[in-house]
Amino acid sequence: MANEVQNLLKGEFSRLPLAEKIIIKSLGRPIPNINLTQADKSTKAGCFKRHFKKDIYNKNKWICGCGTLNALFCFPCLLFYSDAAEKTWTRTGFKDLKHINQKISKHENSARHMICSTELALLGTASIAAQLDSAYRQNIIKHNEQVDKNRYLLKRIINCIKFCGKLELALRGHDESEDSENRGIFRELINFTSELDTILKEHLKSATLFKGTSKTVQNEILDSMLEVCQQEIRQQINAAEFLAIQCDETTDISHHCQMVMIFRYLHEGEIQERFWRFLSVTDKTAEGLAKCIEEELGPLLKDSPHKLIAQTYDGANVMSGSSGGVQTKIKQKYQNAHFIHCYAHQLNLIMQRAASQNPKVKVFFSNLSAIPSFFSNSTHRCDLLEKIVKTKMPKVAPTRWNYNIRTVSAVFENRESLIDCFRELENKCDKTITSKEAYGLRRALEDSDFIFFLTFFHKTLPHVAILFNQFQSRNKDSVQLLKDIDVFEKAIVLIRDTTEDIQQTVENEHGDNGNKRRKVGPEERNCIIAKEVCDIIIVQTKERLSYRGHLEAASLLDTQNFTNYSRYFPAKILNSVVTYYPMVNKEKLKTELEVMYMREDFKNITGGLNLLSLLTNNNLEETFSEVTKLLQIIITTPMSTSEAERCFSTLKRIKSFLRNSMGNERLNALAMMSVNKNLVHNISNFDEKVMEHFISQKDRRLDFTYKH
Repeated sequence: MANEVQNLLKGEFSRLPLAEKIIIKSLGRPIPNINLTQADKSTKAGCFKRHFKKDIYNKNKWICGCGTLNALFCFPCLLFYSDAAEKTWTRTGFKDLKHINQKISKHENSARHMICSTELALLGTASIAAQLDSAYRQNIIKHNEQVDKNRYLLKRIINCIKFCGKLELALRGHDESEDSENRGIFRELINFTSELDTILKEHLKSATLFKGTSKTVQNEILDSMLEVCQQEIRQQINAAEFLAIQCDETTDISHHCQMVMIFRYLHEGEIQERFWRFLSVTDKTAEGLAKCIEEELGPLLKDSPHKLIAQTYDGANVMSGSSGGVQTKIKQKYQNAHFIHCYAHQLNLIMQRAASQNPKVKVFFSNLSAIPSFFSNSTHRCDLLEKIVKTKMPKVAPTRWNYNIRTVSAVFENRESLIDCFRELENKCDKTITSKEAYGLRRALEDSDFIFFLTFFHKTLPHVAILFNQFQSRNKDSVQLLKDIDVFEKAIVLIRDTTEDIQQTVENEHGDNGNKRRKVGPEERNCIIAKEVCDIIIVQTKERLSYRGHLEAASLLDTQNFTNYSRYFPAKILNSVVTYYPMVNKEKLKTELEVMYMREDFKNITGGLNLLSLLTNNNLEETFSEVTKLLQIIITTPMSTSEAERCFSTLKRIKSFLRNSMGNERLNALAMMSVNKNLVHNISNFDEKVMEHFISQKDRRLDFTYKH
């Protein structure tokens, strides 16, 4: 304890912060039952022993004892020790029981003891002069009452901003002047709240220094909200055993592109996917992106780089290259951070990578996505489409690239009818812009390059869709998935080998459609480009789907396999898993799995979280320590498994948020409030923490600090 004599003898009390001094004062003096005896031979009756009696503490409120030294001390003088103090009561300890009454009386009457006792009594209180000054006390009371009111008003403003953030409502309007009929959601919400709150209403009418509704105050409160949320996430990550990161390129409604970072970890038995922040990346090389990610990870994993067990990326070409991509550079620092395909990343990833390599393919997909966009903007166009083509175009999602298989199929199967539809719009529509767009799209549909790539991708995309549907399946093991990848690669190779046939078929059936084609070198021919696309698809498939350690780990703890594994232990899978995850003890894991496979208790449990909960709720984490560790790894990894614990993709929520959000200087805070709603709700005293952070950032015109 901080108030024990042995600690106080070090003489450091005077150097302690005031808060720690007050804690020691509140703990009081130590009064142990010490082992102190003294022989007395001066009496006629002969020799007898004097013994320490604990009631001496009750008679003298300043005396304390040390059970180690078996001596008595003066608690005030010990705390406020100086060279002028009596050494017996402050350093060596008092042991003379024969003369104790005289020595107590002498010490009590000393000036030094009185000074130290006064210092202790007044420690943590206002000065005597202040206590005697009633006007001063009244001023403090009045000041603190005003602080209560100011904090109440600030909390109201915080609640309004939190409400707007939660519902993804724009804080500011285009015209926030007093005469404006629509001053923005935040200002109107403040005004509405003031109609129900007389204190807030009076403040808005009379305040001259701090109303709390300015853009600056809004931004500072949002900054404080972001910091409180991120501090909570930091604490949760520190408490978690493992961590996975997801990074993706995202685009808001204003087409501003940035990188989003998401953390995935276990907290209190629940899987959490937390939005962390948007990163504006100017250097989009692998080195630049890796540096940007490491700057965020460094402070979080400074003392525990082994925690990072998975990394997954979408978007930029340099993100996931096997030799020099971001994932390789991150793995150099975080050796357990395996690159995996995330369940939230969809079919268009590989096609996006393939399309970004060649301008002709980019143009093809741009023209392709323009077709459903053209019809989505007009009911008249849609009616004509249904009349002539007798079909509807798939809807266009506002993503950076839209490689929709249904669009390819619909255009391929109805190309001639679409040409007729565009020709009629071109000739009969009164609107110039419609005629112009229809003419451009008709010309694209008649272009032999477009027809070639339409035919090529109509053959290719279904295989990509089948593979990814298989990979997203929750009941496929790693062996079967490897077979699926092999089948896919063979299908793409077959298409690659027949690109000349596709080219010949297009030329035979459609000719050059009146287009003057110049002679080009072999490197520019469409079939060469198609072969390159096939090669890229195969390479990207291997890079994204070749790692299977997490799937093998999941198969070890899939309860559907327990009966079979109890007869034939999966030694080969175990050896592979401990290679991928060296933090797991192989021998102990093997024993734990053998026991688990034999017991009926575990065979009816579905899902990793349920199995982990069973171990936790029955205090079996230590008994099955390695199984617990492996379960934490499996659950933390963002993958498709047979479990039902996958939380709704945070990445999807972020993209939905961005589709409704223009570029905003406080986009991180607004996204945090919207995407991590449950986090904000579960942070205890969230409003108070935001308030304290807001107050601490700089001197405010309004007083928010109490006086004592």
